[in-house]
Amino acid sequence: MPHSSALAFLGNPLDRCANQRSDEAWLSRLLDQPSTRHIRMSGDKTFIRDGKLQTFQAAEAAECVLLGVDAEGTGWFASAAQAEENLMDLRSLAAAGTLARGELGILAQARALLHWHEHHGFCANCGIKTQMRDAGYRRHCAACATDHFPRTDPVIIIAVRHKTRLLLGRQSAWPEGMYSTLAGFMEPGETIEEAARREVFEEAGIRVGDIKFHLNQPWPFPSSLMIGLIGEALNDDIVIDPKELETARWFEEAEVRSMLEETHGLGLKAPQPLAIAHHLIRACLQPP
Repeated sequence: MPHSSALAFLGNPLDRCANQRSDEAWLSRLLDQPSTRHIRMSGDKTFIRDGKLQTFQAAEAAECVLLGVDAEGTGWFASAAQAEENLMDLRSLAAAGTLARGELGILAQARALLHWHEHHGFCANCGIKTQMRDAGYRRHCAACATDHFPRTDPVIIIAVRHKTRLLLGRQSAWPEGMYSTLAGFMEPGETIEEAARREVFEEAGIRVGDIKFHLNQPWPFPSSLMIGLIGEALNDDIVIDPKELETARWFEEAEVRSMLEETHGLGLKAPQPLAIAHHLIRACLQPP
């Protein structure tokens, strides 16, 4: 399968209509339009026909979430679907590059929202079943009047440099030969920079000084925001945490370039362009 060269899940073109979501009459009219498009998803898989996103005129499940309205005024919704063999997962779709860039962004939004509803059907305050409100952007508990809202998990991901070298590590669950930048979830009370410095030191024993933001990416597995950074190492003696990493080491630029181009003599590889790590790594290389 050919790989797309684009960073995936960006460019969602829909107007999310935040000011209209609580207007039940407006929502009903949008749902009743013949042009309305419904995405159906089972986990992170969706319906594809002849390489194109397949949409439907009605939701499959009782609950559907509003994704937004496109430039033609068409409403887009999403609902959970029963698993079928012919569904295609989002990673494969992103790697194939056959969908419009904006459609991958729409699917990322749909996946994140549907996953949240599937796992937050009961009130965390009192345990009573909740009801969907605001077209899917709130769940309300009638028993204790608590409102619950979808969440996005911030994740720092950082390419760490030391002079001409780049720090890359791997986890044992990854494909053989795959190395990537270090990453981790932010914790309460941290700034982005504090989280990045903590994660790199915890995983590899490296202290990071200067940090610059490079780019970010929605990551719908299930609902993260990858915050891409480039940092400068203050030391180079790696001490890995074996609970986090199988190994980590410094790579010279020539070796990193061969990993990106899939020409490494030992078969070592970098992440594919659909992932933010690929673009962070590439950004650290000097022009050839």
